[in-house]
Amino acid sequence: MVMAIVVKTFFLQAFYIPSESMEPTMLVDDKILVQKVSYWGGDVKRGDIVVFDDPGGWLPADESKHAGNVVQEALEKVGLFPTGGHLIKRVIGVGGDTVVCCTDGKLTVNGKALDEPYLLDETATKDNTFEVKVRKGYLWVMGDNRGNSSDSRFHQADPGGGQVSEKAVVGKAWVRVWPLGRAGFIKKPSTFDAVNGK
Repeated sequence: MVMAIVVKTFFLQAFYIPSESMEPTMLVDDKILVQKVSYWGGDVKRGDIVVFDDPGGWLPADESKHAGNVVQEALEKVGLFPTGGHLIKRVIGVGGDTVVCCTDGKLTVNGKALDEPYLLDETATKDNTFEVKVRKGYLWVMGDNRGNSSDSRFHQADPGGGQVSEKAVVGKAWVRVWPLGRAGFIKKPSTFDAVNGK
């Protein structure tokens, strides 16, 4: 039991996907493991898919569900039952970045247009224009299903301006464990290589 708690606290934690906001990358009820080791130093990177605590009012009540009985609660505490009350999105901008939507139909980060092959519908953002400067220690996050994702774009009027504190990040989506037919490691695309100077 102690070992399981240590693993959940410092290394791995199970989560389920509660909504369609990350389709087609993640589907509703996918079960994933999130690894925490990468962020021990707080180094969240553009393109990472992260799980984070609800900054406040981002989740409707039906997506904030937790374990429903004593056995599930015990398993949730040790990281063996998928945890609710969190969100999963892709990191688009990190502290210091300027994110603009949209130039010639493309999202840009620091003036570099992004080619986003993981999107469900590339045209879903073209009418939602914005320009934000991401504060130090914060992230700008968006779902892959841009037409059905209540992400940073829709919380710009909130006290945090739609930006998520790095301290709220639980970890990085690492592997899909269910369903078995789609199980495997979650890879980061080359989308952000130009922004990262590669």
